[in-house]
Amino acid sequence: MADRHPSSRSYLVGALLARTGDEMAGPALLLAGLALTGSATGASSLLAALTVSAAIGGPVLGALLDRSPRPGRLLAGALVLYATGLAVALGALGRGPVAVTLLVAVVTGLLGPALSGGWTAQLPRTVPAGRLPRANALDAMTFGAAGLAGPALAGGAAEALGAPAAVVVSAVLIAAAAPAAWRLPPVSGPAPAPVSGPTAKSRAAPLTGFVTSGVRAIAGSRPLARATLTSVLSCSAQGMMTVCLPLLGERAAGGAGFGAALLSCAALSALLANAALARHPHAVAPDTVLWAAPLLQAAALALAATGGPVALVVAVAVVGLAEGPQLTALFAVRHREAPERLRAQVFTTGASLKITGFAVGAAVAGPLADRFPSGALLVAAGIAALAVPACFAVRPGGGPTRPTTHA
Repeated sequence: MADRHPSSRSYLVGALLARTGDEMAGPALLLAGLALTGSATGASSLLAALTVSAAIGGPVLGALLDRSPRPGRLLAGALVLYATGLAVALGALGRGPVAVTLLVAVVTGLLGPALSGGWTAQLPRTVPAGRLPRANALDAMTFGAAGLAGPALAGGAAEALGAPAAVVVSAVLIAAAAPAAWRLPPVSGPAPAPVSGPTAKSRAAPLTGFVTSGVRAIAGSRPLARATLTSVLSCSAQGMMTVCLPLLGERAAGGAGFGAALLSCAALSALLANAALARHPHAVAPDTVLWAAPLLQAAALALAATGGPVALVVAVAVVGLAEGPQLTALFAVRHREAPERLRAQVFTTGASLKITGFAVGAAVAGPLADRFPSGALLVAAGIAALAVPACFAVRPGGGPTRPTTHA
């Protein structure tokens, strides 16, 4: 690796900054929307607008990254634009038509997968192949650390400086990661040469065709299809759990804040599990983790449905213990199986599907949780458990898979 290429430490610092800013942005926007508009509906609509477009932006962004000879520079531009979009949305909030603010949030959300799958897709270029398993676990840890720090920073900044300042801080953190992205190594080998004639027409017209080629790569590889399906089902269950916890916390401990605080407990246990995995990266095969983790999550969600405060704490901690290694295993399978020319697209498409799964789970849980939150958790447990037979039932018609390696 040339000296001008960033070290894995620089990569991880940039990933942590960007993802902490992203985890901070959601709560900060909610607080700012509530403070500036006085409407809880408007505040939640702003957050929904920021996340709903990720399903479209992920595959397109991945296709652009895979086509770029310097994907790090494109990634840096996406981070700066995302941070700028947050600032513009904040500036429009309460000052202009609500539709304009929501439109800005939707456009900004198109770039959201850059902070997750788009960044992780560049990891193999920053470390030697032999160090990839450990680096992969450390990369997954940045999600857990960001999940812990982001909401806490949002609340602290909003309390000390005001809710709008919290959005500004989140945008600054995201933009601060751009230099690390800019210095990411280029694609090895010569850049794709310009073409002319019929070939040019076939390559210029179909960014849409190139986008769908990433989807076909996932569907045509059994390991990728299994990993994607199990992660989407798990995220759907996690979305349901997120909606249920404040209500269960209010019933079990007399305050919705107790349930919301349990999300930090899940993030902490996920971080600790991945820290252990980083020290022993070859302990468990990722393909094993992919079916075992949802099974553990299902058991924990069923325990949480009992509603007792101790059961809730234990159950959420166990969910985190499963969630952390599952994310590491997911990254390991994608790094192992994704074709090099479609690597970024596989990662960003997968990230978009996970975001969508989480949103669908949260939407489904809402009406159930209002009437019977424990029942909603049991449904979530069933969805997580469904990932196990689904994992073994996937039989796409792709080519041969590569030999299974360890995480």
